[in-house]
Amino acid sequence: MHPTQTHPTDHAGTVAGLSATTRAHQAHSSHLELQPATTAHLAHLAAHQAASAAEASLPSRGEVGARPTVTVVVPARNEARNIGHVLERLPEGIDQVVLVDGSSRDDTVAVALAVRPDIEVVHQARRGKGNALAAGFEAATGDYIVMIDADGSMDPREIRRYLAALDAGADYAKGTRFTDGGGSDDITWVRRTGNKALNLTANGLFGTRYSDLCYGYNAFRRSCLEAFALPDGHDIEAEKRWGDGFEIETLINVRVAKAGLRIAEVGSFESERLTGESNLRTFRDGTRVLVTILRERLTRSARAPRPTAEECPVCVAEPVRSSA
Repeated sequence: MHPTQTHPTDHAGTVAGLSATTRAHQAHSSHLELQPATTAHLAHLAAHQAASAAEASLPSRGEVGARPTVTVVVPARNEARNIGHVLERLPEGIDQVVLVDGSSRDDTVAVALAVRPDIEVVHQARRGKGNALAAGFEAATGDYIVMIDADGSMDPREIRRYLAALDAGADYAKGTRFTDGGGSDDITWVRRTGNKALNLTANGLFGTRYSDLCYGYNAFRRSCLEAFALPDGHDIEAEKRWGDGFEIETLINVRVAKAGLRIAEVGSFESERLTGESNLRTFRDGTRVLVTILRERLTRSARAPRPTAEECPVCVAEPVRSSA
């Protein structure tokens, strides 16, 4: 494990960053009020209003005994106007929060430290979301690890659902926008079509039942890291390694299935990012996802034979149906 690196807070930059974060949050709230009220969106809002009190914090150790510890890993690059929104909405009781900074040129780190002084800041060695997650996972100490984006599109209050799926016996809780409790205000028709095609390809080759292969809001038991087999997050000898980019979600999903681990899908609602532009490039990154699927099909896991749908089911986690 590499030492965590933190920086003293730049107060002027922090104030500016926090002001920008507040403005972005207000603008996002106004957007939610003014946008057309889709059925999925209204259902999502109603669910959160009903469950907000229950999902405000995780059970204390006194309530459930020695509950598993929880780490949240947040990769971020130039997300100063969004990161505060995400950190402020994390459930109480999270044991460790790791921010992986991708050489941000703005006040991402300063804002994060101002909002959550106990956050651990790690700097990735290479570029790309995959490398950021690999570095964050190496720093994680929790029994359960949650991966969430810093742009405000994923709701941190849903974390409790993912943890409930792990508590119920899943090794890997896979977020999906395409089941009960899920939805999206952000995905385009082109991306939805491409995602469906990639789902069909992966499910056909690996005997899985994924409904949302490319969504990156997931949680897992620490033991899954062996199955991930990600490149060293701090290796600076190679400029870029396969798995360093947006193909990381697919790489992880496929390797979890190949290892025969227990997978549960958890409904999740994706909002539009609060501010800024995504680094995702539909056709470039879609091609990398397809190549990842084909490469992984040709390199079977040494820990388990290729599972069938019966041996490695992807089920909808019950917590989604009851709380979402």
